[in-house]
Amino acid sequence: MNEFVLNHTMLRVRDPKASSDFYENILGMTFIDKYDFPEMSFSLYFLGYVGDLNVDDLSREEKANYIFGTPGILELTHNWGSENDPSFGGYHNGNSAPQGFGHIAISVPDVNEACKRFEEKNVVFVKKPSDGTMKDLAFIQDPDGYWIEVLAVKSITKLLLER
Repeated sequence: MNEFVLNHTMLRVRDPKASSDFYENILGMTFIDKYDFPEMSFSLYFLGYVGDLNVDDLSREEKANYIFGTPGILELTHNWGSENDPSFGGYHNGNSAPQGFGHIAISVPDVNEACKRFEEKNVVFVKKPSDGTMKDLAFIQDPDGYWIEVLAVKSITKLLLER
């Protein structure tokens, strides 16, 4: 078990274009690859923080090895047709009853600077850094209403050590 790794988190999305745009252009992730499953009418989109890696230089096999061998990858699953179905009510984000899944989290150098950028891009906030009793962290929502915690390592470490 020493080689086990928490590899990825999967979120179902209604509109892959809107969700990919959010994770790439708002949160700064890199699109790695997409896999279509026409026999089951769904597609998988994989994104992540890849550092200096140029994923365009990788073969399909290298991309797959990277996706499934790297911690912290995000998988967006799109069930075809949901984006055009007016009766589709959306996905449960886990934060209303019955509670379950709560959020994913990203670390940023400066929470307030990141939140300024999010405000400029009209991102929906659940909690701003100055709100509530837990300062210096924020929660935003993606296009499907999933929560993303925004934190800075030093601030959250200080908060936890005060407990």
